[in-house]
Amino acid sequence: MKKNFFTIFLITSLIISMRAQTISNNPFFEEWNTPFQTPPFSKIKNEHFLPALEEGIKQQRAELELIINNSETPTFQNTIAALEKSGKLLTKVTRVFFNLTSANTNEELQKTAEKITPELTKLNNDIYLNEKLYKRIKTVYDEKEKLNLSKEELRLLDTYYSDFTRAGIGLSENKKLRLREINQQLSSLQLKFGDNLRKETNALGLDIDKEEDLIGLPDAVIKAASELAEANGLKGKWAFNLQRPSWTPFLQYSQRRDLREKIYKAYINRGNNNNEFDNKEIIKQIIQLRIEKAKLLGYETYAHFKLEKNMSKTPENVLKFLNELWLPSINQAKQESAEMQKLIDAEGGNFKLAGWDWWYYAEKAKKAKYALDQEMLRPYFKMENVRKGAFDVASKLYGIKFIKRNDIEVYDNDVEVYEVQESDGSLVGILYTDYYPRDGKRAGAWMSYYRGQSNIDGEMIYPLVVNVGNFTKPTSDKPALLSFDDVNTLFHEFGHALNGLFNRSVYPGSKRSPVDFVELPAQIMENWAAHPEVLKMYARHYQTNEPIPDELIQKIQNSKYFNKGFEQTEYLAASFLDMDWHTMKEPTEIDVNKFEESSLNKIGLIPEIASRYQSTNFNHIFGGDGYSAGYYGYSWAAVLDADAFEAFLETDLFNKNVAKSFRENILEKSGSDDPMELYKMFRGREPKVDALLKRLGFKK
Repeated sequence: MKKNFFTIFLITSLIISMRAQTISNNPFFEEWNTPFQTPPFSKIKNEHFLPALEEGIKQQRAELELIINNSETPTFQNTIAALEKSGKLLTKVTRVFFNLTSANTNEELQKTAEKITPELTKLNNDIYLNEKLYKRIKTVYDEKEKLNLSKEELRLLDTYYSDFTRAGIGLSENKKLRLREINQQLSSLQLKFGDNLRKETNALGLDIDKEEDLIGLPDAVIKAASELAEANGLKGKWAFNLQRPSWTPFLQYSQRRDLREKIYKAYINRGNNNNEFDNKEIIKQIIQLRIEKAKLLGYETYAHFKLEKNMSKTPENVLKFLNELWLPSINQAKQESAEMQKLIDAEGGNFKLAGWDWWYYAEKAKKAKYALDQEMLRPYFKMENVRKGAFDVASKLYGIKFIKRNDIEVYDNDVEVYEVQESDGSLVGILYTDYYPRDGKRAGAWMSYYRGQSNIDGEMIYPLVVNVGNFTKPTSDKPALLSFDDVNTLFHEFGHALNGLFNRSVYPGSKRSPVDFVELPAQIMENWAAHPEVLKMYARHYQTNEPIPDELIQKIQNSKYFNKGFEQTEYLAASFLDMDWHTMKEPTEIDVNKFEESSLNKIGLIPEIASRYQSTNFNHIFGGDGYSAGYYGYSWAAVLDADAFEAFLETDLFNKNVAKSFRENILEKSGSDDPMELYKMFRGREPKVDALLKRLGFKK
């Protein structure tokens, strides 16, 4: 007996010793003595994440127990503020971990994600389904009128109370148990969906071994395809993957219609190839589980559940809004289609315009109509100049400065870092930019945080913000030259970055902004990107440094309504598809492809245009839950941003007073109050759809 006890003691001591050693060698368990406490990426290894995540979960559970078991009467400070202060280690680790799994992942990190995601979901369930914790929150909530709380504190208290009720705290124990199971399954399925899509997107959609098959492609596109082929072990060939910088120019310029069809179909069929990365079965499970979750929580559909907290409030309001935009959009798209069909017929083409022809003939039509194409513009959109243009716009509007920091560590050589300062030199925050595709990065563009801003107990924590994109990479003989779409995307994500850098609150939890409002700060920046005065600021030829000529600017202005029917139609089609998935009332056996076909036929989408995303690659709504029943938010916010930009056009493009109001009421406060109230504080009234229709060139 003594021997067994001694053996157990030795084993236990060894485990404790090993754990202490793991902690002592793990950078997440120490203060970061780096500039602005930025992540020390050179010290962080794959193997550090799992123990740090597990310890973070353990610490947060211990902190929650102290709050729950506090014998004192619940107050805002010992309950709500205490919750906001909890989980510091876990937040520190998850910020780095999930940013890297989005932008620079590998198989080891993905395995860690698969292991830890259920544990994080369980922790979330254990918080929001905890009766004792809810009772403390409810006690404070019921007394809120007597507590003399600030506006932010009241908003935060309301948010916590709402989160608990919407999470199912009022359900019976059996229903809570089932809800836990649903949340666990959804978190794993959404993770798998995104991982499958990343692998399909980074795969080669086309490889070419005959030089004559490159006919029509610009030299820069051919050069990039050669380098991509060599990177994939296909030296002497030309390769195109399913990232936009690769497949889009092929569709725009390749004279080989059969090859355009091949890469187009490869792109739209991502996740729909009946292989190991197929997403159809995952979608079916996600939808069934979301329907069941909505029913458990007492909502008619999952869309009703999600939209309750948005500006739109109900599916009926969303569908009414989408339908108002659909008719002018599809009518314009049909006119554009007819124009391109005339081009095909004039060339003697014996075929009907198809999806894989649209980009090609749109470029031809643009050149014929406006003497303009993308390749004329690219030399003026060197990435570094475009980024500086975005910085300069922000400087002129808000008086801020961007200072390059070479002493702050990055996770990849393509990443650059800037210290953002007020005009007086005081710190605003840190901005990382990461603009080029890599195998470990998911498709698309986004803004995120390595650290969010807060000011609890007067301890000001400044934000660490990152902008991520997938723009055309530099080649061995040319810098990164962006398409005009890339330019707009860079300005768009930079708008999100400004929102993240400027947002000021005491508590992190008071910053949540609904998806149909959160796009306003991003989309308004796109208006400056194409303005003639701003183009003169940043659009310079990469070889001569000459500013973009007035003649070219005029061509851009003349063509500003070009292809808008296509752009709006493909976007709105995806929005309708999203709503159809999430307004299903009963779980039924679903054929994913037939469901999608029915959804798009119902609105009358023409065959020449595909939905911007197909169900199997619709990462916004199936790779996570943030934009489910919310993809419409980009169009909703377009009404806001068009109307808001008019406030500048009515006075001056860089009007300091308008900019000050926009910063104070929108950028600094988004999420802290009702969105429409914030907008009215800025604009003095509710937004009008007229400004959007005017910008698109559509008639009511």
